[in-house]
Amino acid sequence: MDNLIVLAEKEVEQHKNLVESDIYRLKYHLMPPVGLLNDPNGFIQWRGKYYLFYQWNPFKTGHGAKFWGLYTSTNLVDWQDQGIALAPTDWFDKNGCYSGSAVEDENGVLTLFYTGNVKDEQNNRSSYQCKAISTDGITFTKQGVAVELPKGYTPHFRDPKVWKHENTWYMIIGAQAEDQTGKAVLFKSDDLNEWQHLGIIAGDHVGNLGDFGYMWECPDLFELQGKDVLIVSPQGLEPEGILYHNKYQSGYFIGQLNYEQVTFEHGEFVELDRGFEFYAPQTTVDEKGRRLMVGWMGVPEQGEDQQPTVEHKWVHTLTLPRELKFVNEKLYQVPVDELQLLRKEEVHHQSVFIENEEKQLEGVSGDVLELYAQIKELEGQFEITIRDYARIHFDKEAKLFTLERPSFENGEREVRQCVIDQLDELTIYLDTSSIEIFINNGQEVFSSRIFPSKENKQIVFNSPDKALFDVKKWNLN
Repeated sequence: MDNLIVLAEKEVEQHKNLVESDIYRLKYHLMPPVGLLNDPNGFIQWRGKYYLFYQWNPFKTGHGAKFWGLYTSTNLVDWQDQGIALAPTDWFDKNGCYSGSAVEDENGVLTLFYTGNVKDEQNNRSSYQCKAISTDGITFTKQGVAVELPKGYTPHFRDPKVWKHENTWYMIIGAQAEDQTGKAVLFKSDDLNEWQHLGIIAGDHVGNLGDFGYMWECPDLFELQGKDVLIVSPQGLEPEGILYHNKYQSGYFIGQLNYEQVTFEHGEFVELDRGFEFYAPQTTVDEKGRRLMVGWMGVPEQGEDQQPTVEHKWVHTLTLPRELKFVNEKLYQVPVDELQLLRKEEVHHQSVFIENEEKQLEGVSGDVLELYAQIKELEGQFEITIRDYARIHFDKEAKLFTLERPSFENGEREVRQCVIDQLDELTIYLDTSSIEIFINNGQEVFSSRIFPSKENKQIVFNSPDKALFDVKKWNLN
């Protein structure tokens, strides 16, 4: 056990200078100290402090036997790296401590649930839902297997998310049924130790849902403003028009969970994020009563080995934390208020008018910033070009919003899009190699990695028609 952890720590130290010399290291996002980062795990506020664990392979920039790394914060802005929380050192997790969640038990103990991944010499997989506890938030003691694989499912059975409803604990797990269809599966427990398999509550060909993927990952079920929300990452969806163009998707269903009948009546699936990189989000409720969400700014098997950071022995990042709210029956994502603590050196331009022209604004440039644009009047089209790399475009007549960038794989321009009735405002968080765009106060969001040249920090506004808008810009650090 200790040998594996020591090897991981040596890997961090050995490649520290190479990693930190990368021009694409982000300034205010969470990244791995070395190697690969993917799913956020165990997101919780415990004893006044935020804990955000993450899937981590310290030995290479590819997937493999995952650890849990840990960051902590008191304000969702300033994060401390707490190193390794879980390592794949036991028989039930020897090929990876896969994704899971965190709760505080009745005795105030921080309790983790995660999937132990096990493979034999023939690469056959077994999966176990495992438990670990901590009384100090730093040292975690494994408690072994909490849930074994029930009948009717393949070993693709993972990512436990645990919560309490009334006086009972519940666990939802992403699964694949034996007929190769994706499902969300519910369990319950009185004590976090003994778990009862209740059955499938949603999935491919469940209820009114038709073909909807061969595997469902990272389910998260919670109540918000009187409605139940199921967030899930289905694998195997085919593109439909402008929808589902990433390798895998993340989105949500709004409905009502009947705990007694073990049913979840829900509406249609809605993608959470329209950008190129977003997957496996996880939520928590903090002491202010906010439902917060963080996602992985990456997608499995989608251009991972083509990102230039791989040359510096690291890859991927997490999104900024967002507060979830319902507005007109739609889930909005709003950057948490604490991000305003990053703001420095405000620049403000009022009533900027452009007509069939490009325009740069004094003081509005850079690579680590927040940009806010309020659209007062618009005829036709409006766009912003970020560092001659990413292009943000809105067509008023078509009601189409577009993010365009060069492909990691071949350099050709590629797009992600969504439909909105009108563009009122944009908030853009730009970091050295990422962009997060919040449209109309979180009505739609685009999260993506970008890799412009270091020297180019231009931001250009353009309209082939007419546009009148206000702009605010802050440097962030």
